[in-house]
Amino acid sequence: MNYKKTYTPQKGFTPLCEIGKCSLKDLEFGILELSDGESYTFPTRDREVAFVLLSGKANFTANGTDYGMVGVRRSVFESPKAECFYAPRDCTVLINSPWNVKIAVCSTPVMEESVPQVIRQNDVRAVRLGVKPWERDTSFIVDSSTNAKKLTIGEAYITPGNWAGFPPHKHDVDNMPSEGVLEEIYYFLFDPEQGFGVQCMYTSDGEIDEAYRVKSDELVEFPRGYHTTVGAPGYNTYFLWLMAGEHQGFYRSSDPKHAWVGAVENLLKKS
Repeated sequence: MNYKKTYTPQKGFTPLCEIGKCSLKDLEFGILELSDGESYTFPTRDREVAFVLLSGKANFTANGTDYGMVGVRRSVFESPKAECFYAPRDCTVLINSPWNVKIAVCSTPVMEESVPQVIRQNDVRAVRLGVKPWERDTSFIVDSSTNAKKLTIGEAYITPGNWAGFPPHKHDVDNMPSEGVLEEIYYFLFDPEQGFGVQCMYTSDGEIDEAYRVKSDELVEFPRGYHTTVGAPGYNTYFLWLMAGEHQGFYRSSDPKHAWVGAVENLLKKS
């Protein structure tokens, strides 16, 4: 199975990962692009949906209530903190754009009800993880501190030529509280645009063993298995990451064969 998908930029909503049509059973993703003065109506039905503003601004109305303008940046590389509109299940969202806007639409089926929420830049937590050469800046946009019930979403910026998510990690076994079953998607962009990275994913039994060259507007699905990412030297690597499963949050385990790297990281941070 090919776990990589490519988005061809176009106006309107483009689903890229749909339950029943991809390898995932609990997570969906698409891109919404609107031009000046265009609008789009999005019914959430039985899903909670997070609209992450990649570039541009848009006005959001949910079930008749106006939540105002959301979005502050012209590019993901302009600011490491996105703004987001969260919509619960059974909600009709109207999106109006006064200018060009590109939105990542992230969703998962939920049973619980909630209320809409605008997530501003000041609400987003940003941290630096790892050490060179496996260093990245990560932001946390949607998590258990928001109104979301299952989604966890953030953004990662990899220092050129560095790795991210190393040692390789996975979240496909119910072994709480250390590891939970969580599906995940990475959506990539690069600066300059012709840049690329390599996304690795594998399972201990060898059933999955892939290394994809990923370019701008490509995504990789992770139904299970270990995964880690590296960006090409000279290029800024960005990826939006989204997760959903039975347990909201970060419940994962590292590949024990490479766990020693994590120990080295701790020593370097203390030195």
